[in-house]
Amino acid sequence: MTTRIPYEIIFIRAVTFWLAIVSSAPISAQLKALNVGYSGIGGGQLPAWVAKETGIFRKNDLDVQLVYFRGGTTAVMALLSRETPIASAAGPGIISAALRGADAVMIAGGVVASETWFVSRSEIKSGDQLKGGSVAIASFGGAAEFHTRSSLKKFGLIPLKDVAIVQVGSSAERLAALETGKVQAAMLSPPDSYVAQKKGFHVLMDFEIPYQSVGVATTRRFIRENPDIVSRYVRSHIIAIHLMKTDRETGLKILTKYLGLRDKEIMERTYDHVTTDDVLPPKQYPTLEGIKAILEPLAEKDSKAKAAKPEDFVEMSFVKDLDQSGYVDSLYKRK
Repeated sequence: MTTRIPYEIIFIRAVTFWLAIVSSAPISAQLKALNVGYSGIGGGQLPAWVAKETGIFRKNDLDVQLVYFRGGTTAVMALLSRETPIASAAGPGIISAALRGADAVMIAGGVVASETWFVSRSEIKSGDQLKGGSVAIASFGGAAEFHTRSSLKKFGLIPLKDVAIVQVGSSAERLAALETGKVQAAMLSPPDSYVAQKKGFHVLMDFEIPYQSVGVATTRRFIRENPDIVSRYVRSHIIAIHLMKTDRETGLKILTKYLGLRDKEIMERTYDHVTTDDVLPPKQYPTLEGIKAILEPLAEKDSKAKAAKPEDFVEMSFVKDLDQSGYVDSLYKRK
């Protein structure tokens, strides 16, 4: 009998082979090679892109290879397998993994407020009209599914029974599925949410709540074994956010490069949103209130989630050290 290997495992094995080739290239002796995964194409990933493109990682003695995964679930699997021991990933995937016994943990907050919109085709003006239809998400277990289920319940609909939930991929791929009519609604993040609005699609719900969205995650084992690498990464992350807030021109160029959009208005709107202090604070503590928002619906059916505390899913010592030493404040005092 032939055993079917799940797509995610095949994909991670392919990534492992590619990373082995990349990491075999010689690098400066003082640089530490590090593979970092990220799970989406959106403004929340900008700190990692900025740190890579501007040389911030290298200035902190890290030779970082960024690896893109289509969906948070695959990114978390790669994190736990240590193929990418640090990841730019959203809270739901990390929390779900930890509840199942993994040692995944958030070490920097990244985006600490929800930036997703529940967008429908123009003919659908209210949530109840979605009954019998379908909604696009990135992958099961990710932030898009979390928000989709929450939205459908608020509309009085039962997820999977009244409305199908379809794994489609990135926010841009979800927008394309919405445009072609393959789905009736989709959970979108900037810039795709802004593009959808500009094209006349209807915004059913705009989440404006504290929420642990795309932040920096690793495992407690990697922290124990490589505290210096983790410290350098968090410092690089915080420096990149400072650059984003103080050098708009450079930040916009990098965002445009990775997103590939030519609409200047959409790009600027996306950039200005993600760089606000409410969304991306200078002091990068993971948001306990935002993690609580993730745990509450899970606790309805999961006893482990009900007993858990937001503090169980974070390791704040790296951000705390940079904050209490005055390092973060000093960045913003420089002229």
